[in-house]
Amino acid sequence: MPLPLYLLAMAVFAMGTSEFMLAGLLPDIASDFDVPVGAAGMLTPAFAIGMIVGAPLMAGLARNWPARTSLLGFAFVFSAAHAVGAATSAFPVLFATRVVAALANAGFLAVALTTAATLVTPDKKGRALAVLLSGTTMATIAGVPGGSVLGALLGWRATFWAVAALCLPAAMGILRGIPARPAREETHGPAMRAELAQLKRPRLLLVMLLGALVNAATFASFTFLAPVVTDVAGLGELWISVALVLFGAGSLAGVTVAGRMSDQHPGPVVAVGGPLLLIGWPALAVLADKPVALLTLVFVQGALSFALGSTLITRVLYEAAGAPTMAGSYATVALNVGAAVGPLIAATTLSTAAGDLGPLWASGLLVALALLVASCRRGLITAGRSSEVLR
Repeated sequence: MPLPLYLLAMAVFAMGTSEFMLAGLLPDIASDFDVPVGAAGMLTPAFAIGMIVGAPLMAGLARNWPARTSLLGFAFVFSAAHAVGAATSAFPVLFATRVVAALANAGFLAVALTTAATLVTPDKKGRALAVLLSGTTMATIAGVPGGSVLGALLGWRATFWAVAALCLPAAMGILRGIPARPAREETHGPAMRAELAQLKRPRLLLVMLLGALVNAATFASFTFLAPVVTDVAGLGELWISVALVLFGAGSLAGVTVAGRMSDQHPGPVVAVGGPLLLIGWPALAVLADKPVALLTLVFVQGALSFALGSTLITRVLYEAAGAPTMAGSYATVALNVGAAVGPLIAATTLSTAAGDLGPLWASGLLVALALLVASCRRGLITAGRSSEVLR
């Protein structure tokens, strides 16, 4: 894989760390600004909504810019937003910086996904996406735990400063490694109307829906994993970080393996990984009170979730081939709709009889829905070699 892909993954690592790090910082932020924890918690959906809205908006804004210019601009805006957030003493300003950072993150990821596909031959989009998404998985393995430790030692503002600083070497790497306009990028692409018209294609909408459902299942359980570890399994708080790292390590393994198959053999990934993922969430709910089983299944579910999810997102890029500057934004929207909706659905289960295990059961139902949709529309999905999900 080309070196520029790994430079993009470095920036995705910094941005992924920012997206996930607030879970461990909210109490300190609430105390510092003298606001309720619930109010501080609004920083998380603000970021998710900014990602969903920002992906097509920012991609459309930057569609006629050279890729390097777009990526650098978004990286510097993201860094600056975190610097302002770290320095402010006003909660509304901090809230605004999260929205701005989300818009920049969405724009960066949308352009990066499209750029990644242009840096490799057309039959290696899946492998390129796997390298890019490894930045996100490394954020869950190292970035988020590291940010939590830094926040505990030096305060939440230090974590914001660290994320701002992480963007700078990534930006310098992009400046040196990404050509102003990749060799395979067309000088004159389709009109915006033609690219948006791709969203009328049933197969594109289908794989976006499937990707969103699988990602919703992933984040439904990932967001509420901490009480399962401490309250159900009876482990100490330090084991929360262990569980999160195991989930991240599994996700890295899953996206790496799937990346080598999702271009030419997406069918086996979905046909095997889907049912296993469906079985895994209820199994985790049933065995959550057994620490060894819990930690083992957390790793396995991380691997299966990202293997299946990354394969479906790769298919979004294939299906949106007629939208060369907007395809990355469609993939980004699918990812973040899932990331926003999944925790909301999971939260409604916490007050039911399932309690802390509710999110795990919700994840199983979301995967079941995804497989049901895929099964009902199998003929549509398999129509055309370039647009297959199930072969």
